[in-house]
Amino acid sequence: MSVLSLAESPAATTRPGTVLADLLPAAEGARARVRDAALVAGGAALTGLAAQIAVPVPGSPVPVTGQTFAALLVGASLGAGRGFLSLALYTLAGLAGLPWFAGGTGTAAAVAPSFGYVLGMLLAATVVGALARRGGDRGALRTAGTMALGSAVIYAVGVPYLAVAADLSAPQALAAGLVPFLIGDALKAALAMAALPTAWKLANKRG
Repeated sequence: MSVLSLAESPAATTRPGTVLADLLPAAEGARARVRDAALVAGGAALTGLAAQIAVPVPGSPVPVTGQTFAALLVGASLGAGRGFLSLALYTLAGLAGLPWFAGGTGTAAAVAPSFGYVLGMLLAATVVGALARRGGDRGALRTAGTMALGSAVIYAVGVPYLAVAADLSAPQALAAGLVPFLIGDALKAALAMAALPTAWKLANKRG
């Protein structure tokens, strides 16, 4: 089996311990590696495309983007291992010059005030993926909790990075890098609460 694959058997079902990606047709050997590589690349591309949806926030160097929502969905859908690899690919490709960071391109992005959120998303996708394997995306309330924890992980990395990169005090960093995004995060959580449990319900019906 592929070292990237987190499916437990060639016939993954909706039983506990699976994520949505595990419901794809099972594969072994080279086909499994190709499938997992495609999932990882697709998750990175989705995050990069979502990053192009960027709305400036007055008084903050960090824009509102769709990439945080995409990163959390990637983690929940692919699981911790593939989610981590997907966001790692997204990060490395952006640092290599692919223009899909919201805060700049190439190695210069690493010193941008918003780069800490990219690192936070990498960790959050892993955490959310681990929770999804434990059923954290199979009900509205569970999904809300999973998304809230994932968002908290992003801010736990992004806000301190912002404070250092932009030379802000802790209250200033919170005001610029957390408070303006709370309403948007609530809306993203609501979307996830509808999308992920619905996907599982459809999968259960098909199963």
